[in-house]
Amino acid sequence: MDWDETLANLHAAPFTIARPARQSVAFVFASPHSGRLYPHSFIAHSRLTSLSLRRSEDAFVDELFSGVTELGAPLIAARFPRAYLDVNRAAAEIDVAMFEGALPLSPDSTPRVAAGLGVIPRIVRDGAEIYRGKLAAAEIAERLTHLYRPYHAALAQLIDETRARFGTCVLIDCHSMPSAAAVPDIVLGDRYGISASAALMREAEHAFASHGFSVVRNAPYAGGYTTYLHGKSDGPVQALQIEINRGLYLDEERVMRSPRFGDIAMRLARALRDLTAFAEPTRIAAE
Repeated sequence: MDWDETLANLHAAPFTIARPARQSVAFVFASPHSGRLYPHSFIAHSRLTSLSLRRSEDAFVDELFSGVTELGAPLIAARFPRAYLDVNRAAAEIDVAMFEGALPLSPDSTPRVAAGLGVIPRIVRDGAEIYRGKLAAAEIAERLTHLYRPYHAALAQLIDETRARFGTCVLIDCHSMPSAAAVPDIVLGDRYGISASAALMREAEHAFASHGFSVVRNAPYAGGYTTYLHGKSDGPVQALQIEINRGLYLDEERVMRSPRFGDIAMRLARALRDLTAFAEPTRIAAE
């Protein structure tokens, strides 16, 4: 199995957690797809250029949402890239055709897996195949053990800490989406009312619209594994997925911050200030 300095770095620290001086709101923010440390062995086994791989990132979303610490909320961000491992999938969402050898767990062949977007993706954003050939099945256990499970354990701990302090928790899973003529600025996903209350969804929609963002609900992104795992509309933990149009802040072809990056980050911070102010611990599930 290939090994390199970058991979060793990721194994030692697969994520970052930015914490406020004091957590003052019942919110936890997560950026699972903004990682940009690419193992050299991964690039060597890919048929794609580094830039093509990077176009699958939710590039700089961790930076866009970094202002949440000033609002009193923590932010966890994966350091490994989405093309290498997607923590917004269940661990068993594995494409068996990608691997040689005995698999370490029973695979779950979901529609996402069939589309090439399992926990270890087969394709990037534009549908291009990532790998030159099959991977050793041992890669699954390595990525799950050293990256996937530590990320999810740390996220669960942040949620538990927030519940212990406030009696409830709102998880905001932060993503970006490719730009297109019909794509709005923001898509809010609550799994069609399953992972967050109607009151929380209304407040989020109002917060973003009030700061000039066009907003839609659940289409084309209703929420992934993270919102499914943690959020219940009538429970003590609710989860909302936020997708922001990359065209607002990113040069998508070069994967570089656009001149509007600072302005968009500031508008996001203002919208999130309004949203986090809504979350009195007992109100969210009650309404």
